Amino acid sequence: QVQLVESGGGLVQPGGSLRLSCAASGSIFRINGMGWYRQAPGKQRELVAIITPGGSTNYADSVKGRFTISRDNAKNTVFLQMNSLKPEDTAVYYCKVQLSNGIPYWGKGTLVTVSS
Repeated sequence: QVQLVESGGGLVQPGGSLRLSCAASGSIFRINGMGWYRQAPGKQRELVAIITPGGSTNYADSVKGRFTISRDNAKNTVFLQMNSLKPEDTAVYYCKVQLSNGIPYWGKGTLVTVSS
């Protein structure tokens, strides 16, 4: 069993910054991809950013240049630095990790609210 613990969400004003963290623990042999997704009210869950074990990244067009994903492989942790936040970034942010056996695991989500 794998547990994912997310932290760092909260309320921030437009233009502000937040840093999300997601730590994986449990029966982990090897983690492949790690990523962040988000789901705004009334919308489908969407990809925000993903990162491979080697550090290659991919971002949604809507966050390019503002968000940065990174990972600490030794600590099985993935981060999302979010700058220049906009009201449309308001959503529940979910961490996802995929193990080497192909099984994905999701965190419970952390709420990010961008509002003045």
